[in-house]
Amino acid sequence: MTEKENLCCESTEVHEELLKIINETMPEETELYDLAELFKIFGDSTRIRILFVLFEAEVCVCDLASALNMTQSAISHQLKILKQNKLVKSRRDGKSVFYSLADDHVRAIIAQGQEHIEE
Repeated sequence: MTEKENLCCESTEVHEELLKIINETMPEETELYDLAELFKIFGDSTRIRILFVLFEAEVCVCDLASALNMTQSAISHQLKILKQNKLVKSRRDGKSVFYSLADDHVRAIIAQGQEHIEE
């Protein structure tokens, strides 16, 4: 038996009762698109590293650049993406801008991902 055969049914049988449940519970296409876009943000290891730093403390760009051994410009670029996607927030204190996680959902998403890869 080939691998293709293992992945397909041996006969075509549509299970109408299951399709009805699926059609009733499937989110709108726009919501699915937004969800896929959110997960793309987590697809960059630099952004993940930034989030891990922010798990521990509220920090400025200078701190992040030093902690991750990167330029402030590179960090700022990634922070802009994270902020646009509501994963981090910022506050100004004098001449510094401090960044932190937007909410506990961010930590939960990363924790779930870690659990999954450690299985």
